[in-house]
Amino acid sequence: MQVYKNRSFFLALAIAVSLGVVAASESPLIRFTSQARQASQAENIRVDRNNGPDSTRFSHSTLISGFDEPMQMAILPNYDVVVVERKGAVRYFNNSTRELSTIAQFNVFSGIEDGLLGVAADPAYEKNHWIYFYYAVAGEKNISELARYELTGGKLQLASKKVLLTVPTQRSYCCHSAGHVTFGSDGLLYLSIGDNTNAEEIEGHNPIDERPGRELSDGQASTANSNDLRGKILRIRPEPDGTYSIPDGNLFPKDGSAGRPEIFAMGLRNPFRVSVDPKTQYVYWGDVGPDTQVKTEDGKLSYDEINQARKPGFFGYPYFLGNNVAFPDYDFATKQEGPGKDPLRPYNDSPNNTGIKMLPPAQPAFIWYGKGPSKKWPVLGSGGASAMAGPVYYSDLYPAAPYKLPEYYNGKLFIYDWIRKWIIAVEMDADGNYVSMERFLPQLRVVAPIDMQIASDGAIYLLAYGTNWFARNTDSGIIRVEYSEGNRKPLASIKVDKTIGATPLNVLLSAAGSRDYDQGDILSYKWKVGNTSLSGKEIRHSFTKPGTYNVLLTVTDQTGAKGNAAVQVKVGNTPPVVNIETTGNKSFYWDNVALNYKIRISDREDVKVSNANIKASFTYLPFGKDLANAFAGGQESDPSFAGTAKLYASLDCKSCHSPDVKSIGPSLKDISARYKGQGNVAGVLGRKIIAGGSGSWGTYPMPPHANLTEKEAEDIAEYILSFGKQKTSLALSGEIPLKEHIGKGTEGAYILQATYTDNGANGIEPLTTRDHLVLRNPWIQMEDYHQGNVGVVIATRNTGFVSYIANITNGKFTSYKDIDLKGVKSIRLRVRAQSAGGSVEARQGSKTGILAGQLQIPAAQVPQSNEWIEVSLPLNGGAIKPGLHELFLIYRNDQVKGQLFHIDWMKFENE
Repeated sequence: MQVYKNRSFFLALAIAVSLGVVAASESPLIRFTSQARQASQAENIRVDRNNGPDSTRFSHSTLISGFDEPMQMAILPNYDVVVVERKGAVRYFNNSTRELSTIAQFNVFSGIEDGLLGVAADPAYEKNHWIYFYYAVAGEKNISELARYELTGGKLQLASKKVLLTVPTQRSYCCHSAGHVTFGSDGLLYLSIGDNTNAEEIEGHNPIDERPGRELSDGQASTANSNDLRGKILRIRPEPDGTYSIPDGNLFPKDGSAGRPEIFAMGLRNPFRVSVDPKTQYVYWGDVGPDTQVKTEDGKLSYDEINQARKPGFFGYPYFLGNNVAFPDYDFATKQEGPGKDPLRPYNDSPNNTGIKMLPPAQPAFIWYGKGPSKKWPVLGSGGASAMAGPVYYSDLYPAAPYKLPEYYNGKLFIYDWIRKWIIAVEMDADGNYVSMERFLPQLRVVAPIDMQIASDGAIYLLAYGTNWFARNTDSGIIRVEYSEGNRKPLASIKVDKTIGATPLNVLLSAAGSRDYDQGDILSYKWKVGNTSLSGKEIRHSFTKPGTYNVLLTVTDQTGAKGNAAVQVKVGNTPPVVNIETTGNKSFYWDNVALNYKIRISDREDVKVSNANIKASFTYLPFGKDLANAFAGGQESDPSFAGTAKLYASLDCKSCHSPDVKSIGPSLKDISARYKGQGNVAGVLGRKIIAGGSGSWGTYPMPPHANLTEKEAEDIAEYILSFGKQKTSLALSGEIPLKEHIGKGTEGAYILQATYTDNGANGIEPLTTRDHLVLRNPWIQMEDYHQGNVGVVIATRNTGFVSYIANITNGKFTSYKDIDLKGVKSIRLRVRAQSAGGSVEARQGSKTGILAGQLQIPAAQVPQSNEWIEVSLPLNGGAIKPGLHELFLIYRNDQVKGQLFHIDWMKFENE
């Protein structure tokens, strides 16, 4: 009888009983699930302002994926999209052909956070074809440029270059480049520039280091300096000849007497994304916050901000954050803190300041939040942060737009967070004051949203940066979200049986997962495979030449509404074949029984299998009952950390750390290597994971994870440290004695894993295939069934909780997956008979499958007896099929209607 010491089992059981689980296809860029009902067509859709619009009326599609650090996009009038990548590539997405091309490669400095950062099309693009870029110029000069080019016919005319503005910078220290380019409805161009100040040596404070030779670590020399363009939002009017003029109403006079006349807003740290309200001309931006140890009433003074500028002004940094909370005046020479500045009269007396000393009064942030939960705005969540401001939406600006958002969002500001992956709609009153906020389409999970715009047809475009920083990510791309009233567009979905292989590659493409929320709609299916067009809900196609092929599915309803989906098929390399073989049982281990095995590997393209590309390991897990996560996502770390790996994946850690390659933070292997051989490392790192901090690896702060227990944080630290451990090389064949389980309970498992990575072929990257063999304890709790229609009794005892299956009447069953009966002579059952008794049949494969054995359980001698007995169900070795099969136990007694018996556990007994 199983005894449970932990209530989590019953919470999980209760959830499993009360909830239904729906499987849905996932794009690597977006996860969009919905509980929404199907609704019939309607001419007029009313929106409940309390509950928001029906989420089924939003559809989404991934237009293209696979960028290398996409930074900003420009949506052209024909819905072609220009995307700039930080390392200098200008990418062009053709909306008609759905093809992505590289139209230019700028020679840029891409160190620290610099590179090709911004792009925007001129408001009069249809007439002048002008497009603007902001980038760090390669070479010895430390400058960035705002330049204009002509873009015609999908080609960038490099000879048309006009440099509007040059910005001096420093490249000795990281970070904060910003670089967003956008236009207001009045034709003025806005350019955001980060403070470009050393953030590595701030000693837990704000960067105001006034010591001689430390001017690059003094934000008073950049963002708080009226004669410096860094840490600012500039506002200019581009002129037809490639120059610019200063509009009325900037922060400083046009003659430059008080500061650079281009400055609209100053006192900014990293104003990464900017938007301009098309009606009020209010300017919004997200400012990425610092990592300081200065304490405030709700944590540390490390806020990310969403700012609103109703007019030009000074917005506080490096003296203030959030609601004008002042930093102490820290003296880096004496290490002493003095009183902070007065936000009404901020005075820049730094010797590194070349501008005015008395600055305009500091303006507080519109919304601010730290790494921990926000008391003021709890919907913002907690963890790492990277605040960004999107557009303000007005319904009347899209009068005939087919995909305009519902009236519910009229006048709302969209904000989003790169790290936390949410999009939030902020409601404001007529004067622009904050009223409320709520999640926008929480079902839509974009992987690191880095740009958000609304096209002229009302559709929302999102640019996803992808999982890892400073890297090419397969989950980066352009996402288009549409809202429709009346007839809804179909949701296209592609299922493909093979996405990679050698020529000829015969592929089954299915649109069966596509759907339409309008009941009764008739759908048609069109495919474009390379240059070939095909029709049908399900098609077969043979790829005869190597290459990477884009497959596009268009699903159309009877009104002409269309939904699209895309997938890539790679032809020219076959995944290797990896098989683990054994002559013994493939499900269970027993005392005094060894595992004999042989690992066989073959690859169609590799002339010879390279032993250097083979990884094989053997592990015993004391708690290996549930191994579903041990092999999820091709995990190559130690499977003993299966549960911890799942917890790690649920946190924000992956945004900054990858297993092998340095991202914004060190790789897990680098972390493990640094702490190799040190004592009590897991405890130290666990406490740091909970508390957060910075300085060990660079400037970017690790946010706190206060919701983790000490045990969870220490387990995560052990998981990270496991990446640097030398794995014992395992021979490709042999015999392993199984002794580690003895005396360690009944929930352990042995795991044998083998992995092979081929060499790649025909332009297709190397492919990895894995196989594994799991041997578990032969003692199984009956309630751990895969399928069944019996009841589960959970009772309380002095020693904890006990459970068994009950409510067993004639014809009921339970089944158990992946059971190998080789070498099993009988199944021992712990039963408690009721008044009737009955039989147990063991069948392989199905409820009517091969009869492997049966047992008669006698009726209880005393009605309602509480006596448990053990009985043996013998197996017919001659009838058993070899290999892994689902085992069905069928319970029968057609003479009675009542309960037959209860069963606690079963144990597979070897010969």
